[in-house]
Amino acid sequence: MSSNIDELVFLHQIASPCHLAILAESIGLKTRIVKHAAELELDKNSNNFYLISQKGAALDAKGIPLLASRLVNHVPVALYQVERGSLDQESALLLGVRGLLYSDQRMDLMLTGLRKMVSDELWYDRPLISKIFRRLVQQLDTNVDLTEETEAIMQRLTNRERTIIQLVSSGARNKEIAQRLCISEHTVKAHISSIFRKTESRNRVELLRWAQTYQSHCELVS
Repeated sequence: MSSNIDELVFLHQIASPCHLAILAESIGLKTRIVKHAAELELDKNSNNFYLISQKGAALDAKGIPLLASRLVNHVPVALYQVERGSLDQESALLLGVRGLLYSDQRMDLMLTGLRKMVSDELWYDRPLISKIFRRLVQQLDTNVDLTEETEAIMQRLTNRERTIIQLVSSGARNKEIAQRLCISEHTVKAHISSIFRKTESRNRVELLRWAQTYQSHCELVS
């Protein structure tokens, strides 16, 4: 499997084996397991992806590991071994967590989730992403004053790129965007890279936030 990720780092603070790490290795991903948060070192020179187990972690009132809240602004973070009903998914998404892997999920779904997240896609239920996006757009002040820089960004975005921003915001994956627009996944990735560059977004989470802020000015086409 091809990926831009150098290493998956698992914070696994319980005694049982880390089956997800074994699964990741089976698809060619390099992994490292850390047993204690104090041993976790962020290597800003490496393109690592961090997975934090909800089990055994200190949690906030929303059920999100406290460590995730500290790391999410610096490195890509996802959660695994999540117990259903124990975590506020909306809060995790808005915090910037890339995705959730549940303890009762089938292995094939976990594998799909891993593949998507290391390919810089969010791994949440699409209805959740759509719900949050719609609600936040409704809350926007449509009279937001645009800076000259933001106006320049708007002018640089092509109609196709605006369409893709809309589809990404609705939770569509690259393959689905490609099918919808009758283009290849490679072309979709190229468009998304261009969108990231123009909007100064490092990933889909930041693009979602950018779109939430400027949706009313973007005149997105479907």
